[in-house]
Amino acid sequence: MNKASPIPLSIEFFPPKTPEGVDKLRAVRQQLYALKPEFCSVTFGAGGSTQEGTFSTVRDILGEGVDAASHLSCIGATRVTLRQHLGILKAMGVKRLVALRGDLPSGYGAGGEFQYASDLVAFIRTETGDDFHIEVAAYPEVHPQAKSPAADLQAFAAKVKAGANSAITQYFYNADAYFRFVEEVDALGLTLPVVPGIMPITSSTQLMRFSDACGAEIPRWIRLRLQSLGDDTVSIRAFGLDVVTGLCEQLRAGGAPGLHFYAMNQSVATLEICRRLDLF
Repeated sequence: MNKASPIPLSIEFFPPKTPEGVDKLRAVRQQLYALKPEFCSVTFGAGGSTQEGTFSTVRDILGEGVDAASHLSCIGATRVTLRQHLGILKAMGVKRLVALRGDLPSGYGAGGEFQYASDLVAFIRTETGDDFHIEVAAYPEVHPQAKSPAADLQAFAAKVKAGANSAITQYFYNADAYFRFVEEVDALGLTLPVVPGIMPITSSTQLMRFSDACGAEIPRWIRLRLQSLGDDTVSIRAFGLDVVTGLCEQLRAGGAPGLHFYAMNQSVATLEICRRLDLF
């Protein structure tokens, strides 16, 4: 594959919490737009913690002429609040949503009126028909709270049957886990694109923290190499670029329908990986 037939790309951001963060992210986006992403998604905090920031960032991206996808989570939400959010997003011109259960914020006892992401997908379809392209999450290494791999796969199937159009995976560093998951999805007769989520490695401590929290596996050889590099950030970033570029090459060669970069509001690593892949 070459520049004439690039693999589709998308990029995820989180809403900044300060005016300085807003300015920095605006500059980062301009750099990443060189990749011509199909869309940029913006994460969404449960319980109102970052929802205004999400809508503001989505509005900025749309104003820059790029399709924007808003995350929408249902934990702690009600039908009334979700109906309001869908109305706001539709009025803004958003065409794509990333529908998630979401994490229970501290201080919340129950999960509100929705228990599962499939409930949210069904609600969006009932309320808005086909107005939105709905992305859902997929977990090639199994959701950390799933009772079993089979139960996790059935939960994914429920989201698809509720009306999901496509899926984005949790990040991973073992391509075999992704390809096996796709085979299992196909075996269930579910026909939708499952796009791998890509997390560039730029910080050893940050990666360990994120992975422990979300259940993503760091293969032992990667973990040991990162540990051996200590605080040598230059070597960590160089190693990370090699690892993630190699992963993307495997995924592309294996027929992945796209690459979704968890950019962490940074541009350098994602741009360099895509340059090495000859994507721009």
